[in-house]
Amino acid sequence: MTYFKNIRLTRALGLVAAAGLVSFAPHASQAADKKGPEISRTIAKEMTAAQKALQASQWQEALKNLDAAEQKSPLTPFDKKTIYDFKGFANIKLNHLKEAETNYEEALATGQYTAEESPRITHMLFQLTAGNQQYDKAIGFGKQMVDNGTAKAEDLGVIAQIYYLQKDCKDSSAWADKAVAAAKKAGETPKENWYQFKLQCASDAQDNATMDAVLVDLIRLTNKTNYWNTLLRIERQDERDDHNLLMVYRVMYDTNSMNAGSDYMEMAQLLGDAALPGEAAAVLDKGVSSNLLADQKDRAGRLAASLKTRADADKKGQAQFDAEASKNPAGELDVKLGEVYYGAGDYQNAVTAINRGIGKGQIKHLDEAYVYLGRSQAALKNIPDAKKAFGGLKTVPNISPRVLKLWELYSDKLGSATS
Repeated sequence: MTYFKNIRLTRALGLVAAAGLVSFAPHASQAADKKGPEISRTIAKEMTAAQKALQASQWQEALKNLDAAEQKSPLTPFDKKTIYDFKGFANIKLNHLKEAETNYEEALATGQYTAEESPRITHMLFQLTAGNQQYDKAIGFGKQMVDNGTAKAEDLGVIAQIYYLQKDCKDSSAWADKAVAAAKKAGETPKENWYQFKLQCASDAQDNATMDAVLVDLIRLTNKTNYWNTLLRIERQDERDDHNLLMVYRVMYDTNSMNAGSDYMEMAQLLGDAALPGEAAAVLDKGVSSNLLADQKDRAGRLAASLKTRADADKKGQAQFDAEASKNPAGELDVKLGEVYYGAGDYQNAVTAINRGIGKGQIKHLDEAYVYLGRSQAALKNIPDAKKAFGGLKTVPNISPRVLKLWELYSDKLGSATS
């Protein structure tokens, strides 16, 4: 499975260079500064004409004059540096990025850039070489930037991408981690694609453990349903306990990450087996309305009819169930009553019953109590109370680490937009 659409640097970084490197424009004062090197009088006429053409955005005219200057002799190293520098700028504006790369490499080779200018030129060459698919050169310039302390998180991310394109997953992952760490240190949000390099590499290697960890990071970053779906399918395939499996399905359902009819069928059956026909019927109805059960229409219809009959019976006996639960000194019946209320869409009564049950204690599945309390509060848009309820899961003895991890992640993103 491919987790991102476009990982090519060629056009993307090329356009960045053409549009974003205007800050590297040559300055006339640099050539005329009496305190530093000056251009030779031999090329003064051509360079003045070239500079005027650059200021007028006449890029081809500028290059014509710079070519004429280059033919003059003798030329000092500073003359050559200035000519190549101006040429590089003009070629960037013309989107002639390979030519610009050559120009700036020639300018840098003269050794005439100042200590202030050199890091900026190195960064520009890093972008140009990456965009021109000169990947080994780009990595070299990138590492120079790291060594001189000028590399930013975005630059480290580009190095990670280059290594990915070279099918070097080990270095790609290492540099992606560096990019993420640098972004966080700078108070910036890491880029989604930095994690995607690691995810794709792990997927290609069938390394589910690494995929799991990266997917958790991606969910924390984006809360996208496709990442939820992939994570939950990985978690689900290793779960053998029906109680915990149903817990995984609840997260899948609540994150809208179900995308197969079999998901809805299995969850509905597990809920029916857990004596929760009302919720099971609601899950099945959603599967039908999502047009994911068309190929199982008859089977889904029979299951839906059975569940509806049982749900109707539960609804008729709700008042009696409530009375019995209220009188019982143990909280087990209150929690079960709350789960029934939840399945019927009566979230306020679900909260009341489950809170009453938790207060009494003696609950067989305390993890379910906190989950249904949190789900009910979330349905009522009481997000802080929902998070508080889910927070109670960490106090449950012998809770499945998988179940705890998934619901804590769900709680962490509760209230965030999904896409």
